[in-house]
Amino acid sequence: MSEAMWRKEAGVIPQSTPSMATYTEAMNKFTKAATEFMEHVHLLNEARDAYQTAMANSTALRNSLDTGDQALRALMTQMEQVASAHLRESGFERKRPEPFKPEASKVEAIRTNTESTGGKFLP
Repeated sequence: MSEAMWRKEAGVIPQSTPSMATYTEAMNKFTKAATEFMEHVHLLNEARDAYQTAMANSTALRNSLDTGDQALRALMTQMEQVASAHLRESGFERKRPEPFKPEASKVEAIRTNTESTGGKFLP
């Protein structure tokens, strides 16, 4: 079996010797692609700069919001302490009397009526 036939059967295509046409074609492709890339490389710099600006602003905004949250929490704690002290001074923390329950008075009235009638319920 000849070497050329073996390469053909194995799917290996013998490399052709470089020619001026293949060199010129490759150089033209490279030049075109490199030129187009260089025309748009400024977009990469713009994107990087915009990203850095957005990240810096995000960090500053987050820090500002965190500081504001801490101030609000501190103010709320102070307000709760003042309100609690004020309520203690004015006596609001004492046990409040039980609210009037009409059902309880009806039960007492019924018990009183049944006791006076000898255990019989009279409407």
